[in-house]
Amino acid sequence: MQRLILIPFFSSLPASQLESLSSRIEQVFPLRVERHAPAFDPELSYDATRGQYNSRSLLAELLRDERWLDCRVLGLTGLDLFIPVLTYVFGEAQLGGRAAIVSSHRLESARYGLPAAPQLLRERVCKEVLHELGHTYELLHCHDPACVMASSTTVDGIDLKSSQFCQECAMAAALR
Repeated sequence: MQRLILIPFFSSLPASQLESLSSRIEQVFPLRVERHAPAFDPELSYDATRGQYNSRSLLAELLRDERWLDCRVLGLTGLDLFIPVLTYVFGEAQLGGRAAIVSSHRLESARYGLPAAPQLLRERVCKEVLHELGHTYELLHCHDPACVMASSTTVDGIDLKSSQFCQECAMAAALR
């Protein structure tokens, strides 16, 4: 079984939530999750003109650690992420690669003037993690709006989809 190295950094997610997320990942993917601290300085990915962190730069840092060359790597953060062509991203992954990153920053209800909703945040983070890991299994965005691989550019879009892969995506990634 392949390992997934979960690297939480600048994350406000409690240990119990990380354990729950790790269990869910192991239920869905043929991966054994191990948690490790980052071996890089995330501040090197900060873009002062935007006030955000470049997710592509962070992905490169996740891949640079030679200890994990034979593993998938997932960065989990609370930093505000962007890619140059978009205002923000919830996460990013290498299509068919071994690295992904997910941020809880824009998944928190309080960011939108709503009361904090810890359970909703857990669900959103889980969906985004499964979605980004799906990309590492070469899955593209799905046209089934209920599939976790459906594209979501807003938190409302994330809330509308399930945390499950449709049958077609699950078979394409050999998850069933």
